[in-house]
Amino acid sequence: MPMESPARIASALASHGFNASREAVTLIAGADDPDAALALAVETAPDDALVLTAEHVKSALDRGRDRRLADPDDRDDAGGAADGTADTDPSVSGGTGASEPGDGPGGAPVETKGSSGFVRDPDTSKRSISVARDITGQSTGTGEYKDFVRVFRDRYEKLSGQLRGRVNHRPTDSLRASPGGADAGLVGMVNDVRSTANGHWLIELEDTKGVFPCLVMKDKGIADLVDELLLDEVIAVDGTLADDAGILFVDSLHFPEVPRTYQPNTADRHVQAALISDVHVGSQEFMADAWHRFTDWLHTEEAEHVEYLLIAGDMVEGVGVYPNQDDELDIIDIYEQYEAFSEYLKEVPGDMEILMIPGNHDAVRLAEPQPGFDEELRDIMSAHDARIHGNPALVDVEGVKVLMYHGVSLDEVIAELPEAKASYEEPHKAMYQLLKKRHVAPQFGGKTRVAPEEEDYLVMEEVPDVFHTGHVHKLGWGKYRRVIAVNSGCWQAQTDFQKSVNIDPDAGFAPILDLDTLSMTVHDFN
Repeated sequence: MPMESPARIASALASHGFNASREAVTLIAGADDPDAALALAVETAPDDALVLTAEHVKSALDRGRDRRLADPDDRDDAGGAADGTADTDPSVSGGTGASEPGDGPGGAPVETKGSSGFVRDPDTSKRSISVARDITGQSTGTGEYKDFVRVFRDRYEKLSGQLRGRVNHRPTDSLRASPGGADAGLVGMVNDVRSTANGHWLIELEDTKGVFPCLVMKDKGIADLVDELLLDEVIAVDGTLADDAGILFVDSLHFPEVPRTYQPNTADRHVQAALISDVHVGSQEFMADAWHRFTDWLHTEEAEHVEYLLIAGDMVEGVGVYPNQDDELDIIDIYEQYEAFSEYLKEVPGDMEILMIPGNHDAVRLAEPQPGFDEELRDIMSAHDARIHGNPALVDVEGVKVLMYHGVSLDEVIAELPEAKASYEEPHKAMYQLLKKRHVAPQFGGKTRVAPEEEDYLVMEEVPDVFHTGHVHKLGWGKYRRVIAVNSGCWQAQTDFQKSVNIDPDAGFAPILDLDTLSMTVHDFN
């Protein structure tokens, strides 16, 4: 039986005069017969108990089992053992055996109860998870011209503050008034990049005082860095002014960057987080069997330390996202898609902390930063009392800073930069570029829609320990200056639309991150 709504269970307990801990509600909701479990818990609770605890519920369920005749066919059989097969990459391991929902003991698990016979019992008192800088409920932009000026000015101020110590910065109006031949530096936003007739590079940089031309000679060692530039990102240059002070000859070019001295944070205990994205429930190509294998595995002893599930957007397939999408939908109503997703989410162990952000297929505005889901959708996705935040979100998980961003701007980076520096086959390298620029969506007016707000929520003011994205449906991970970058693939097989644009998805993978060591293993459930 699918798990009952935790909110309904809590309400029913309140009607009997009980407050209840979150763990107690989850145990009751995940029982084979929630109504019977609720009645038992109320019946057997101590008379003086004001708060129903997990121990009270466990004791009640044990008494209930003692009342039944011992029947070996009434117990869950062990199942879903790891198949032991390994990919060519030693950090990729096999998933669990296939199981179908509704097939008895071997079927897909419901909350808090799997089919392996192993009972998870984490110490939830040590958990800690919080989110900083969430746009949800904070949006003030009206789309007026002044709003765009304000957000770009905020971007410039935040990123220029990280760059001014590297060059002898002088505002553009001061440069124009300077004597020719002097050494000078400038921090500015890239306004234009073009090549000259002689093959040199002319970069126009803009600050709050104006625009100034900067020339990178083709024989300079820094000329290769010009290939990495995107419009609207903030950089710093150092060099020499021309004799008439009308142009700056660039000797060095600097990105905001991850400092080389950066040391990542780690958790104080052995605990793991599963990083996934792009579930796409509602699509005909949603891989339900792979999802069942994943959630079944989460109930096994091998996964007992996986206490967090972080989902980086696109929970559902959505409606009207791309041409002729209706032909590829299994569920055509957007609300029914979220109801189905919520049911699949109930297969995750009830003791896990779940945090999710939206993506471009979800029912929120397309412009970034995206706020979290509205109350109607939150009510639908009530399983586990999942935390729902905006895109992007900087998540602190037991001291480890995880920057979650769905990843629409990766399309832009991959389209604009050379293949060696950004490609769909190696999405983590495109993520390196965003870390270098300290902004998740630098270029305005292209593939990524940006909403003007009072501040630029897309700037990476803090260096994350982990950068987690999705969107491109490709699996890739690596380290950039000690920051782990991981794109977690998807749970959707190739659609006709993806085939038409040459997208070959990496589906059914679950990256598992050790928060105490920041090492990662990728499990294959396809």
